[in-house]
Amino acid sequence: MNDKLLSEVSKLQPEMKEWMDFMHQNPELNMDTQNTAKFIAEKLKLWGYDVVEGVGGSGIVASLTVGKGTKSIGLRADFDALPIFEDNDLPYKSKVEGWSHLCGHDAHATMLLGAAKYMADNKNFDGTIRLIFQPGEETMEGAPAMVKDGLFERFPMDAVYGMHNMPGLPLGKFFFREGETMAAVDNWEIELTGKGSHGSMPELSIDPLVCGASLVMALQTIVSRNVSPWKNSVVNVGAFQSGIAGNAVPQKAILGLSIRNMEPELRIMVLDKIRIITKAQAEAFNCGYEIREGVAGAVLVNTPENTQWAYKVAQDTFGEDNAEYGMHPYMGSEDFAFMLQKKAGTYCMIGNGDTFMVHHPKYVFNQDLLSRGATYWVALIENYLKN
Repeated sequence: MNDKLLSEVSKLQPEMKEWMDFMHQNPELNMDTQNTAKFIAEKLKLWGYDVVEGVGGSGIVASLTVGKGTKSIGLRADFDALPIFEDNDLPYKSKVEGWSHLCGHDAHATMLLGAAKYMADNKNFDGTIRLIFQPGEETMEGAPAMVKDGLFERFPMDAVYGMHNMPGLPLGKFFFREGETMAAVDNWEIELTGKGSHGSMPELSIDPLVCGASLVMALQTIVSRNVSPWKNSVVNVGAFQSGIAGNAVPQKAILGLSIRNMEPELRIMVLDKIRIITKAQAEAFNCGYEIREGVAGAVLVNTPENTQWAYKVAQDTFGEDNAEYGMHPYMGSEDFAFMLQKKAGTYCMIGNGDTFMVHHPKYVFNQDLLSRGATYWVALIENYLKN
């Protein structure tokens, strides 16, 4: 256990809290995160980093080279918020109605900023650090956009590492898993078009609401009757919008789907089934239909060697009892998967303790973890880029 490093990084805790408080109070969504990006970039420039802004939109890559070492390491944090009302009485509660950092991305960015400041002040490494600050994780847009904009060609790095807080896991403990770790998510929208009418004359209508209700039930058979119980797949219809009056037949119905799969082949089968069933249901009810497919999902696959190495670093830094190998996979999704498709690396979890789950209106990130997360990043850098 590296008590000295833990103690030194913990001195940044008051500053880190201020940074997180600011980002939490001023959330921005999706890829439209210019103000948050500016806040992050200004600090990095102040500390002497070579900062490139606008990578894949409002993404940032900050680089710092010390010595003549040829090795380089990439560390990534996200910083977008969610369109959810925060139900917390915090002194740093969101100032933007209906938008909030209820996934902890403000904390993720803060932890990486803490590591950035520590490394700039101490420079105890020989090589190049690449710090990646990414927007648009919640919509699965940010990582693909940065990769498409030449992330790994413009900013060479040997491997890339990510981290997320996780409620329900013991506070401050790190969890690692090699191979398939998080599911591919596909966020789709299905629009059914019928013919509106007065509710007293249904014979003159084509009812997309009834078609949609039948479609919701039919979609539930995909997993229950086509996927082995030993495999992982979810087809969730989380939104169904149709009509505004009880005495009318609506013109349209819109279904919002979140589809998650842990295996690429399984994903292909499930998505094909959704297309087939939607077409058949629409035809059966004489409705028109349109399927709007979002960003194609990707399974997050951790590279075994990098995962084992990061686990060992966490053990050495925090003690053997504070790092666990072989955590169960999550059906949640992460667009960091797109970075791992192009570059070796790993994505770990840090326990947030017994709190509400991320995306819950009452979720709260435990700020005591800020310096601990920053210490993990520092430990990776100093171990990989040893003097």
